[in-house]
Amino acid sequence: MPQTIPFKEFWSWLAEHPNCILRAGTPESVVYDDDDYYWRFAEEDTRTLLVQVMRGKRPVAEFFIEPSHIASVQVGPGERGEFNFDLMTEIHGQMQVIYYFVLSHGLDEPVSSVEEISETPGQLH
Repeated sequence: MPQTIPFKEFWSWLAEHPNCILRAGTPESVVYDDDDYYWRFAEEDTRTLLVQVMRGKRPVAEFFIEPSHIASVQVGPGERGEFNFDLMTEIHGQMQVIYYFVLSHGLDEPVSSVEEISETPGQLH
């Protein structure tokens, strides 16, 4: 059964785990991670958050997320040990996925040794 968490909690956690993202998208699109890409999180303005997939200095893809439209985030197991994070919104009285992120680990799971090394002071995560 999926776990439900507030978007604000998810966003701050996600920003600390950019190297764990395997893919992300909407019901109509998907962006896959690659060794040449990195994920960047920013605030576009006071009402809009920005997720960018970058290759060097060039954006490969962008998502603009309005937190006021996100009712909650559902966390559940995915394929092959992956973890799905579905950003839910209410449309015509029914909850639907508006964005999703697939990560290599869940909220409570320990991170891999590669991430543990990168969390030392002065290094990027």
